Amino acid sequence: MPDSETAPRYAFIGVRACELAAIHVQDRVFMEGTFQDPLYAARRADNFIVAVNCAQAGKTCFCASMNTGPRAGSGFDLALTEILEPGHHYFVVETGSIKGAEVLAALPTRPAGSAALAAAQAATDQALAHMGRSLDTSDIKEMMYRNYTNARWAELEKRCLACGNCTMVCPTCFCSKVEDVTDLTGDHAERWRSWDSCFSLDFSYIHGGCMRQSIRSRYRQWLNHKMATWFDQFATSGCVGCGRCISWCPVGIDLTAEVQAIRDSEKEQDDG
Repeated sequence: MPDSETAPRYAFIGVRACELAAIHVQDRVFMEGTFQDPLYAARRADNFIVAVNCAQAGKTCFCASMNTGPRAGSGFDLALTEILEPGHHYFVVETGSIKGAEVLAALPTRPAGSAALAAAQAATDQALAHMGRSLDTSDIKEMMYRNYTNARWAELEKRCLACGNCTMVCPTCFCSKVEDVTDLTGDHAERWRSWDSCFSLDFSYIHGGCMRQSIRSRYRQWLNHKMATWFDQFATSGCVGCGRCISWCPVGIDLTAEVQAIRDSEKEQDDG
């Protein structure tokens, strides 16, 4: 985006708690620390976010394990909880910012009574109790570091297609590539940044070749980044428990099952 171009203003409707957590992670990556991304910051400025608290968990959701849902805690302007009862269909609304309060004041509303608040809490409690997946996060960073050479990586290599689907749907993945493009006359050149995936062979290319030749090394890089090195880099997990990587994997690789298998292999070694 040229410096003279005004960044568009965005309103995001229906953002889930796990997605809010992912936005927070992206903010940490692109707007905090020594190096900041002005393009990202310009597009994040003055966003209006309407969150929706989950009353039903999906089969691949595990946000409860990651403490990112199913109820939105922050990062929104308005948060809605849908209440479906016999003869009643309404929304309980919570404000999270001055902008949200101003918008809410312009809408036809009434104060939420104790029954409505209890119904909203019960709705998210229901989602919390019916998560499709779970993940043991105790000691997870150190556990992943300890198992860099675990035999499970070789088993994963037999199944993983290195298609990059998991990285394309993950709300916290931010890998990109830079390409220089010229026109046929040679008078005009542009530098483009576009999304990329750490599962592609060329992503790790440096002078002399690619650093991660095997699929196992690329999957290990991705999973360790999410579950371990992000804590060192950004003081947070790179996984928000949305379960999209599970849903979109064409061979059914389940992140939660793989982490548990690595954890179980340690126990087997100790028992042996």
